[in-house]
Amino acid sequence: MTVRALPLGRMPLVDLTGWRGHLIALGVVAFTILALFHADVWSMVSIWWNASTFGHCLFIPPLIAWLVQQRLPGLRQLEPVAWTPGLIWLALGALAWLVGAAAGVAMVRHGALVVMLQGATIALLGPAVARALIFPLFYAFFMVPFGEEIVPPLQLVTARLAMLFLDLSGVPAHMEGIFITTPTGYFEVAEACSGAKFLIAMTAYGVLVCNVCFRTWPRRILFMTGALGLSVLANGVRAFVTILVAHLTSVDAAVGFDHVVYGWAFFAIIMIIVMATAWPFFDRKPGDPWFDPAQLQGAVRHRTSTGTVAGVALALIVAAPLWLAATAANADPLPERIDLPVVKGWTRTDAVQAYPWTPRFDGADHRVTGHYRNGAGQIVDLTIVAYARQDEGRELVGFGQGAADPDGPWVWSSPARAPANARGEQITAPGPVVRHVVSFYIVGQGAPTGSRPTVKIETMKARLLGQDQRAVAILISVQEGEGQPADAAISAFLTDLGDTKLLADRAMGLR
Repeated sequence: MTVRALPLGRMPLVDLTGWRGHLIALGVVAFTILALFHADVWSMVSIWWNASTFGHCLFIPPLIAWLVQQRLPGLRQLEPVAWTPGLIWLALGALAWLVGAAAGVAMVRHGALVVMLQGATIALLGPAVARALIFPLFYAFFMVPFGEEIVPPLQLVTARLAMLFLDLSGVPAHMEGIFITTPTGYFEVAEACSGAKFLIAMTAYGVLVCNVCFRTWPRRILFMTGALGLSVLANGVRAFVTILVAHLTSVDAAVGFDHVVYGWAFFAIIMIIVMATAWPFFDRKPGDPWFDPAQLQGAVRHRTSTGTVAGVALALIVAAPLWLAATAANADPLPERIDLPVVKGWTRTDAVQAYPWTPRFDGADHRVTGHYRNGAGQIVDLTIVAYARQDEGRELVGFGQGAADPDGPWVWSSPARAPANARGEQITAPGPVVRHVVSFYIVGQGAPTGSRPTVKIETMKARLLGQDQRAVAILISVQEGEGQPADAAISAFLTDLGDTKLLADRAMGLR
């Protein structure tokens, strides 16, 4: 087809009947994706609705529809085609879902759904339409709830910013991890106060503004840098002012102040400041075309029927869950029970903890906990958790799993010393009561590790290749103030315990 470079208003319109078959095929494939992976769709929407951090995701689908609607005049002048190379992106999405499901990473599965929908659009509407919709297609990634990983670093950043401002204002304060102590009280920069909610939402909002209001990349980069930097700084100021109000008045007054400034009202104020500052620099005018149809439309050399491309797309979509179901049948069983080890130089004790602590491992097949005391009076808690196989909601590592239960009184406060193949954490309960936890994770016949990403990778390999999917967590913990320092007690116990891999093998029934 030959296309002449005419002004936008004079471009010849393509017969809309040419779109109908492509849109029907796209609808069928998209419906199949949403239906086949309905559990992941539901979990993603549930996160939008229930987690305040991702409440902004509820607005992304309507925004995508609005972005497409803005491009309709130009889209009507393009001819859709079934494009076989577009199936590559869809296949990558199916593979990503398989990897995410095998590793037990919900974020990867959710992202894979978006990639599959993008791939279906590219394959069934063609490269010209895909280029015209490149930003709406990209913006669909903001439907994926992501960013929880930045919460602990942001907690520390917020605490340090608050401490900086407290020092500048002359308020005496001491910081330990995410906890700040002043003469007035003891303050925790909790997960909800980390500013992650504002930073994630500001990223989605800023990217939209960059596309709608700016045409040049230097201005876009400058806008995003300023918007995100201001979000982090403003959250640090909010934490500082809350502590300052408590110092000058009372903790109850500070709590009331924080409730007033916290939430979306605070985010709205930051957005107003950002937009007011950036307004004079907007370089996209209302009514400017989003793309030039004459430059996008080109001849596709090898055309494939829409039905054939749709059929291949459906086959690729179905292949991923079928593969996972086939390998799941190879899971090895655990022994009927696991026992706590006998540790030379240590005896089991019924000593009552000053503050009860129970690590969280949802859906575990076995869990045993014991308290040990040695001749020096050191008291150590040992917990062994075993899974025959990991699945959604029953994972060795994941949000809420591990030493600190987000629904309990213990909260993560900072990293802590640990052996090279373990994870060290300091957790704190009201009091404050501080506990040092060292965690070892073992998947199948692999080596002990403290790296959560490594656990996910090993789990993924086991499930994809049908290998040993049994998994064990070994947690060794000491409450500070009981006998010698926590680090010394844990080191002494680990020395006498010996090889943690041997202990994990026994829990799996390998020895």
